[in-house]
Amino acid sequence: MNVRIIARLTFREASRRWVLWVALLLGIVFLVVYGIGYHEIYKDMVRQSVRMGPTAKNEMQNFFLLAGLYAVNFLTIMMTVLTSVDTLSGEIASGTVQTIVSKPMRRWEIVIGKWLGFATMLTFYLLLMAGGVMLIVYLRSGYLAPRAVVGLGLMLVNIYLLLSVSLFGGAILSTLANGVLVFGLYSIAFIGGWIEQFGGFFKNQTAINIGIICSLIIPSEAVWRRAAFEMQSPLMGLLGFSPFSSTSVPSPLMIGYAILYAILMMALAVRQFSKRDL
Repeated sequence: MNVRIIARLTFREASRRWVLWVALLLGIVFLVVYGIGYHEIYKDMVRQSVRMGPTAKNEMQNFFLLAGLYAVNFLTIMMTVLTSVDTLSGEIASGTVQTIVSKPMRRWEIVIGKWLGFATMLTFYLLLMAGGVMLIVYLRSGYLAPRAVVGLGLMLVNIYLLLSVSLFGGAILSTLANGVLVFGLYSIAFIGGWIEQFGGFFKNQTAINIGIICSLIIPSEAVWRRAAFEMQSPLMGLLGFSPFSSTSVPSPLMIGYAILYAILMMALAVRQFSKRDL
């Protein structure tokens, strides 16, 4: 019961923040720009369809769909961090959290409730943005991504992973330090993913190993690359030339590791928040 109350309050509080409405506004602008751009590109594809052939046309559609989802993944990650980075540390610094803990409520209920509130909000945001990109492509060209449901599910795993890391950081660090921690970890995963991808393309095992180590530090980029792999066309996956596909595909074991990573971060967040002097 207390968890649901905190989740509802967290959702309401997040919905009142300017960062959410700015993100929604910019998200709508992104979808409009993407829709206009895809419409113009698709007109050229139709005009050249005889010369391109159906296979090339299908690959182009998949490429632009993944490009849109790549941008959506980045926007959603930024939204995740910016909305949640101060949810514990900021309330501890301001003393607001003392009002909550003074009530008959356990500290773990506060952490879990906040996670659920943010997770609900971010799920809606991702479905709006990713669903918007897929709908634009489908309405204009009739193209649907392969295994789209699996891909969206993995993108949600990525959000929940970084949300858990953000809450863990907020339980032990100040807001500024937590922001540096989460963005720093994400940057390590991002550059490690690209190093691994180029290593896979050039068959460089050392580069691949560097990427795997970065994914073990935080597997956020590995989860996205697996999502892109699930939604890419078979030919694009075979050629491996797209910046939005992957020549070094994370295994299901890595996805399992990412889920366990998120659970561990939440457990540590609960433990540290329960021990912290408020």
